[in-house]
Amino acid sequence: MVATVQANTLDTGRAAPRERRSWTGWRFVGPFMAVFAVVFLAPIAYAIYLSFFRTQLVGGTAFVGLDNYVKALTDPLLWASVGRVALFLVVQVPIMLFLALLVALAIDSGRLYGTSFFRISVFLPYAVPAVVATLMWGFMYGSQFGLVGSINDALGWSLPDPLSPGLVLASIGNIVTWEFVGYNMLILYSALRVVSPSLYEAAEMDGASQLRIVWSIKLPALRGALVIATIFSIIGSFQLFNEPSILQVLAPNSITTSYTPNLYAFSLSFAGQQFNYSATVAIVMGVITMIVAYVVQLRGMRKGA
Repeated sequence: MVATVQANTLDTGRAAPRERRSWTGWRFVGPFMAVFAVVFLAPIAYAIYLSFFRTQLVGGTAFVGLDNYVKALTDPLLWASVGRVALFLVVQVPIMLFLALLVALAIDSGRLYGTSFFRISVFLPYAVPAVVATLMWGFMYGSQFGLVGSINDALGWSLPDPLSPGLVLASIGNIVTWEFVGYNMLILYSALRVVSPSLYEAAEMDGASQLRIVWSIKLPALRGALVIATIFSIIGSFQLFNEPSILQVLAPNSITTSYTPNLYAFSLSFAGQQFNYSATVAIVMGVITMIVAYVVQLRGMRKGA
C-alpha cells in the first residue's frame, strides 16, 4: 500500500497535501499578548537594561556590568528594608489569612444571621482605595489631631502613639489587614462553595460534629485556595508602598525613605535621580519575591499531594 501511494505521488509529480495550520487561537490571544508585551515585558527588559549602566554628572552614562547588583547585595539600607517587610509578612499575613478563614467558615456554615450583609460588609473595605484607607486610618492614628488624641484629651489617658517608630509597622499591618481580609475571604469562600453537599450529608449521617467536618472536609478543600491567597499576600507584602508613603507625611521620624524596598526604589529614582540603581533594586526585589512565592507554592503542592 505504501508503494502504491509513492507511485501515485510520483505519477502526479506532487507531494501529498499538508494540513493547514489554524491561526484562529492566536487571533484571539494576539491582542492580549501585544498589550502584555508592551505593559509588562518591555518595562522589565528596560529595567534590566538600565541596571547594567550608571549615569554620572562627570562622564555621562557608562556600562558597569554587574556593579549595581554588587552594590545592591551589600547595601545595608536595602537589606534593612527587606528585613522589615519580611517581619511584616511573617506576622501580618498569618493573622490576615486566619481572620479571612474564620469569616469564610462562618459564612459557609449557614448559621450566621444576615449572611449577605455580613459578607458585603467584610468585603467592602477592599473596595476602598488604598490611599483613602490610609488617610482615614492616619487621621484616627493622630495623637494630636486624630482619634487617639481626642480620646487622650477627653478621658485624660495617655495612649501610645500608633505612628511612633516602634508601633508604625504594626499600624500599617492593621491597615493592610482591614483592607484585604475581605478579598481573601472571597477566595476561601469561593473554594468552599464548590465542595459537594453530599460530603457534608455523609459526614452528618456518620455522626461527625461540625468541628470534625471543618477539620476533615473543609480545611483540606481549602488547601489550594490558601496557597493562592498566601502567594498573593507575599507579593503584596514585598510590594508594600502606598501605606508607608502616605503615612510618611504624618510620621517623618518613623518612616524613612528606605522604609520598604519599593519606597527605597522610588526615592532613589525620583528624589535621588539614581535611575540605574533604582532599576537594580527593583530587579533584585522581583527575583526575591519570585523565589519566596515559588518555595511557598512547592510546599503547598507537596502537602496537597
